[in-house]
Amino acid sequence: MEITHIEHIGIAVKNLDDAVKFYEGVLGLKCYSIEEVRTQKTRMAFFMVGSTKIELLESTEASGPISRFIETKGEGIHHIAFATNNLSGALKEAASKGIQLIDTEPKRGADNMNIAFIHPKSTRGVLIELCQKVESGDKINR
Repeated sequence: MEITHIEHIGIAVKNLDDAVKFYEGVLGLKCYSIEEVRTQKTRMAFFMVGSTKIELLESTEASGPISRFIETKGEGIHHIAFATNNLSGALKEAASKGIQLIDTEPKRGADNMNIAFIHPKSTRGVLIELCQKVESGDKINR
């Protein structure tokens, strides 16, 4: 598996608007995009810190994965995302090594990325997201 860089760090928050105010007003970062991915029941805000993104995640539904995460663990770091140039190949390689995948196929995420998650049971407790920038003509829908 070829990882090119840390794509982003995902942080679960109860209130996206309040969190954006903190990151902009206190840390001086600039939110460059806010998106909703309905299939993930999540609204996200994005910030650049050098060449790495911070992704704030707010649940749009009580049954959403971010809501469930906050209920059990509270607000805080939700996942770390690594970029790859071959997401499908990375998933096949991980599966061939006995790694437990949450997503066996890439799906469309936010910020022009295809994504897939590796289960924390296979990563020493860290939810890992693998990402690949969407190329023109990509047919994965969200």
